[in-house]
Amino acid sequence: MSRKNYTFTSESVSEGHPDKVCDRISDAVLDAFLAEEPEARVACETFATSGMVVIGGEVGLKDEDLLKKYMGSIGQIARDCIKDIGYEQEKFHWNTCHVLNFLHEQSAHIAQGVDAADNKDEGAGDQGIMFGYATDETPALMPAPIQYSHAILRRLAEVRKSGVEPTLRPDAKSQLSVVYEDGKPVRVSSIVLSTQHESESQTSDDIRQIVEPYVREVLPSGWITEETEWWVNPTGTFVIGGPDGDAGLTGRKIIVDTYGGAAPHGGGAFSGKDPTKVDRSAAYAARYLAKNVVAAGLAHKCTLQLSYAIGVSKPLSIYVDTHGTGAVPDEVIEKAVAQSMDLSPRGIRQHLQLNKPIYQRTAAYGHFGRDPEADGGFSWEKTDLVETLKKAV
Repeated sequence: MSRKNYTFTSESVSEGHPDKVCDRISDAVLDAFLAEEPEARVACETFATSGMVVIGGEVGLKDEDLLKKYMGSIGQIARDCIKDIGYEQEKFHWNTCHVLNFLHEQSAHIAQGVDAADNKDEGAGDQGIMFGYATDETPALMPAPIQYSHAILRRLAEVRKSGVEPTLRPDAKSQLSVVYEDGKPVRVSSIVLSTQHESESQTSDDIRQIVEPYVREVLPSGWITEETEWWVNPTGTFVIGGPDGDAGLTGRKIIVDTYGGAAPHGGGAFSGKDPTKVDRSAAYAARYLAKNVVAAGLAHKCTLQLSYAIGVSKPLSIYVDTHGTGAVPDEVIEKAVAQSMDLSPRGIRQHLQLNKPIYQRTAAYGHFGRDPEADGGFSWEKTDLVETLKKAV
């Protein structure tokens, strides 16, 4: 039996966090190539530090001239991201930072394992394991600690960018410790929030006065009590932020990107990778399937694992764990999942329509628990497989 009464903590980071700046740039580069060539192969990594952004990785295109065309625009793509995030600091400014571009053509040895040929279907872009998870403890079928940690920072970004809170700056982190009783989230025992701000004269108390109304607005009614501990900018001054305060790298916030530690993670990052990379597409498929299992009422919680080998099209294994909450045996759900969706790399891309420039928006505030969008963004959050799964069991 799983525990029913406990406290669980998850953290989030804002779009201005150094690692998220890098995720955003990597996904913006990916979107630029996908907009021109939907089958583009991209593996883009970004490093950011004081006054500098370095971009590298591999790009595979059928139109070789397109790579040459876009090489000159990579710097502007990065600057546009930094500008939208809001960095205009002396040592990290969208208009003055140096952008170095080291993107090059994809390895032919990798391509031969992935490309379809006369005698085989398209294979996975790499070996690996991917996990999806869903729980009915929130409307988005996400774990409460990570879902509301994201929501706090997203709300603060809105009021910062709109000018309502002009002294807030882009870099921020949140952390919620949520108390569970009888397996359900009921209140918050502690709130940790650190946000970059304008002036060294602003104290922690000053920052709390700014952010507290928005935290209360976002959290469910009754979750904040007199016993809730508040830790707002606990170290004091936080004026130097972003890549000027700490270097950033693509792919360093994989737990923030997924389930906040409430579920396993296969280890692969998402940002900057095109959807032939199963690190990304199969993780999206696993979330999609787990969410539909819960939405169908087949379980209150569902962890789903997929595994792949490079160059092999079909998944090597499908594993489901409903943590004792399943309405039917887990092995029945495993068979239903396999019958309900083509889990080859191409099948995933076609089912979820992933060959679109929809990735830049995923780079902050979580890849999961978001609303599906009309242009195909967050398609893996749809619950349109519910009836298919019900029939399959």
